[in-house]
Amino acid sequence: MQTFNTNEMTQQFDNLFMAPARAFMTLSIDYSEKMLNAQFDANKAYVDNGIAQMRQLMSVKDAEGLRSYMEGQQKVAKELAERVKGDADKVVALQQDFLQKGQKLTEENVKQAQAAASKMSKTA
Repeated sequence: MQTFNTNEMTQQFDNLFMAPARAFMTLSIDYSEKMLNAQFDANKAYVDNGIAQMRQLMSVKDAEGLRSYMEGQQKVAKELAERVKGDADKVVALQQDFLQKGQKLTEENVKQAQAAASKMSKTA
């Protein structure tokens, strides 16, 4: 009668299924955290900018102050456009990093599965 080594089976199951799943979950959680932090930072900057603009508008008391405020809006619009572009670039970089790391994990897991299958076919 043949005895089964459950420890070896458990280890193989962990190596083939659970370890890759944990690696992908870790990658996904890290990506999600970075993406949420980027969104929070961007939102805070946009809100702070909006509040600053409202405060500045409220301080307008005459035509000269209004003219000055309106001229300053061009600078604000330019800065905001640059901020949006920078935020978009940051998101694209995060996505590309996630994709590259995901592909690398997939390739490593396929190689590991092929090696395990080869080993199992030799012992069978």
